[in-house]
Amino acid sequence: MEDMLADGGMVVEYHSCDFFPERWFDLVIVLRTDNTILYDRLQKRGYSQKKIEENLQAEIFGVVAEEAQKSYDANIVVTLQSDTLADMQSNVDRALQWVQQWLRDHAAA
Repeated sequence: MEDMLADGGMVVEYHSCDFFPERWFDLVIVLRTDNTILYDRLQKRGYSQKKIEENLQAEIFGVVAEEAQKSYDANIVVTLQSDTLADMQSNVDRALQWVQQWLRDHAAA
């Protein structure tokens, strides 16, 4: 995976982060959501009750956000709320803006 990321400008989506080296990333985005919304989403996806409970507990305790904050410099970790379609669209727009800015900053380097 390191070879794929060597030139930069890539987006990596994963549900954990503590085993990826910091040098791979310029930005780490952690998406959070309300537990009621998360429960409904996972139930609609057909997750087992056990898996739903594991995910809810992880969200309640902020496991992924904490992993990101411990694993990477605080300046590159951004937490975004992702409850509504408007939140999701805003998050996509922000991520796209960050990627576009990165590309401008690294153009013809």
